[in-house]
Formats: sequence, C-alpha cells, structure tokens
Amino acid sequence: MLSRQGNQMNIPIEPTERAWEMVSILRKQCHFQGELATEVYAGIVGEEAAIMFMRWLSDHENRPLSGNEILNSFEYIKGRAAAQRDDLQAATIHDLIVTVSMISDMEKHQEENLVAYSAILPRDLRFSLIKSLLKIPAVALTLSQDKYDAVIFDAIHAINKDAY
Repeated sequence: MLSRQGNQMNIPIEPTERAWEMVSILRKQCHFQGELATEVYAGIVGEEAAIMFMRWLSDHENRPLSGNEILNSFEYIKGRAAAQRDDLQAATIHDLIVTVSMISDMEKHQEENLVAYSAILPRDLRFSLIKSLLKIPAVALTLSQDKYDAVIFDAIHAINKDAY
C-alpha cells in the first residue's frame, strides 16, 4: 500500500541549500565508496551537481595541505596531514615555511599546531622542516621553549650532530 510497482516518481531534484546540508550530514555520518557516493548524492542534489561535487572532492583531497591550514586548522586535518605522501609533505613544508616567515607574531594555537605538525612527520622531513624554521629568528625563539622540547629536541639534536 505504500508503493505500486511501475509508478513513476517525477520529483524534481535540485541542488538547494537543504539538499547540500543533507549531503554534508551524510558525508560526516556515512562513508560511501566510489560510485555509490555519486548515486546517493545525485538523488539529493541532482546528477550534474553530484558529479561536479565528487570531482571537486577528488581534486581537493589530493592536493597538498597549505601552511595556513597547518597553522590554523591542524586539529581538523591532522589525519590527512599524517597520510600525505612525501612529495605532498614537501610541498606543505615549503608553503608552511613561507607562511611562517611572513607572520610577525604567531598566536599560541599556531605555535602548537606547528609543533604538532612537526611531530607527525618522518624524522628526515622533520629535520628539514626544523632546520628551515630555525633560520627564522622569531620562530627559532618559539621552538626553543621548554614546552616543545619533547617534539623538537630530536630534530634539533640531529641538526647539531650534522653541524659538527
């Protein structure tokens, strides 16, 4: 009694604010694989919008993180940061160094995010990052604080060893 076979359901599907909100909720709560995600989202926002959204997601998820993202949103992206390939890490490190060098005074959460990011890096990349950051006087003072010793000490020790 709820449905009869063969009846056409001609409900217009459009990408509205409520539809995108539902897509957002589904992305947070459910993890659809590949084509299934496109089909589910197409049922909510329409096929064209769903395909464009899935392409955007693919492009967005496969790009290196920016220095600004590391400094300001690390808590939300740390899993993605840890999973980046070495070539993407190198691009992120480069952008992070440029970003940090342009900041006159880092906020406390930015300092903590910088140190937390360095903690997830493999030793060789951490070495490279810390070595570059120590060339920026304001950052060198920040990194030399006692509270960051546990994370930074290993990299600084390796730099000192390399210098002698």
